[in-house]
Amino acid sequence: MYLEYWSLTRYPFENVPDPDFMYYSPEHEEALARLMYAVDRMKGAALLTGEVGSGKTTLSRVFIRHLPEERFDVGLITNPSLTVVDFLREVAYQLGLETESVSKAELLAMINKRLLQNVKEDKNTLLIVDEAQLITRETFEEIRLLLNFQLNDRFLMTFFLLGQPELNDTIRAYPQLDQRIAIRYHLNPLSREETVKYILFRLGKCGVTRTIFTEEALKEIYEYSGGIPRKINNVCDLALLVGFSLRAEVVDGPIVAKVVRDSL
Repeated sequence: MYLEYWSLTRYPFENVPDPDFMYYSPEHEEALARLMYAVDRMKGAALLTGEVGSGKTTLSRVFIRHLPEERFDVGLITNPSLTVVDFLREVAYQLGLETESVSKAELLAMINKRLLQNVKEDKNTLLIVDEAQLITRETFEEIRLLLNFQLNDRFLMTFFLLGQPELNDTIRAYPQLDQRIAIRYHLNPLSREETVKYILFRLGKCGVTRTIFTEEALKEIYEYSGGIPRKINNVCDLALLVGFSLRAEVVDGPIVAKVVRDSL
């Protein structure tokens, strides 16, 4: 609705995991570096945590983009709240194996065969599990057992577990799984300075060449969002809409304050 008014080429604050809008704060850069290290060294498992809306999912999409298809077999599970058998069937499906089997033994055998085939083809197998705090106790145990699929010198599959902060405590309750987590990182909210850079970066991606948000507006946005990217996107998107409806020249503090009041 407001694209032409603000001279935008596309909507800058959509809450979708679009890698083109990935803003590399120092913490996001380090998180990506750690994930890439886990791949390069064929570690068993890596853990990435962060508050809701901190950018974990977008980062995972950027991570996948960095992996050449000819060298990596990548599976992505976005809803891991499954029974053990359904989880294993989803793992199999993500690795290109279709089956109606409800036998855990058969599913494990299929998965193991695919992993060994990938090794023969000089491909690494990765499984990314988003929203991993939803994994059931029984399925965590199965993940631990899947990590037993290994050769003398390497794991056959690397797990990447992404989730909210409580995922750390959940995994620590399973010492045998916890000890397999080779890489850990926690994404903190953006600082005030990084919040401003984030907003300007996304606007720049959409063709903005002038000041749209005043200093007062940026201050209000940070205080409301606490530096959480998803909350920044929400308030900025609505502020641009309200500014458009008011035919404002810029988005100022009172406009953001109105958006925040209406959101509470």
